[in-house]
Amino acid sequence: MSERTRFGPAGVPPMFRLMGATTLDVPKLLHEEGLDAFEYQASRWGPKPQVKQEDAQKLGEEARKNDVKLSMHGSYFINLSGKKEVVEASKRRLIACAIAADWMGAYVVVFHTGFYGKVEKSFAFKNALIALKEVSAEMKTLGLKVKLGPETMGRKFQVGTIDEILTINQEVEPTQLVIDWGHLHALHQGTLKKAEDFRAIAEKVEQKLGTEALRSMHCHFSKIEFSSQGEKRHHTLDEERYGPDFHMLAEVIVDFGLHPTMICESPILDIDARKMQATLKEVLDSKQAKAEP
Repeated sequence: MSERTRFGPAGVPPMFRLMGATTLDVPKLLHEEGLDAFEYQASRWGPKPQVKQEDAQKLGEEARKNDVKLSMHGSYFINLSGKKEVVEASKRRLIACAIAADWMGAYVVVFHTGFYGKVEKSFAFKNALIALKEVSAEMKTLGLKVKLGPETMGRKFQVGTIDEILTINQEVEPTQLVIDWGHLHALHQGTLKKAEDFRAIAEKVEQKLGTEALRSMHCHFSKIEFSSQGEKRHHTLDEERYGPDFHMLAEVIVDFGLHPTMICESPILDIDARKMQATLKEVLDSKQAKAEP
């Protein structure tokens, strides 16, 4: 697959469901809309893959045929920083997602790492890091090629600050950098207000992980509502009272020469994914026009 910024929805768009489409129809329908990424939702999965291997492989075939890059969002029932029995169950769920993602040919399993609970944040994070190294070792034993994608989180009680995610990416292989820009905005009470705020995060990533990790990052984006504890709910791009503004991230994507995979998590999935795609093109065309003599 060519290196370019790709756009797509987190899950099957509502209109596709109204049309009676199945998950296997999604890559073709996205391609017809001009989109080229899809994040399969395994968010309610238990300790075993909840998709047949044959169906997973068919989805992968349809995605390749339609030039759609696949990722998977893993189970919400994962807490790698909790009690021992919770961690062991969480590891089984994550492995189950990784197995099915590998069947599909998805390149990353995105997941929420865990919760701080009643222990010190540093202790909870250390426990999660150990568990992830164990998951990674088992994935290698199983011959799985998919990458782990711990996601930046949006609530104060969740493991997943930008610094924690960068540390995981440094210490666990194979991992994929996953930044949810709405989550970062919510966690820090609306701090992504201008392009320089996005640029500062990009520079931190490049310093910690290198240029290629920044260029090929996997992103979630939507406008977001938050409280004092962080994320409350996702909103559409047209709701002006909420942030962050995708135009600012688009400027950074162009300035840094990035080619991320952009997954839209707004309530109108594919519609807002296409709006983001159009915004990036506008920014690119504007900068190219200004650069011409």
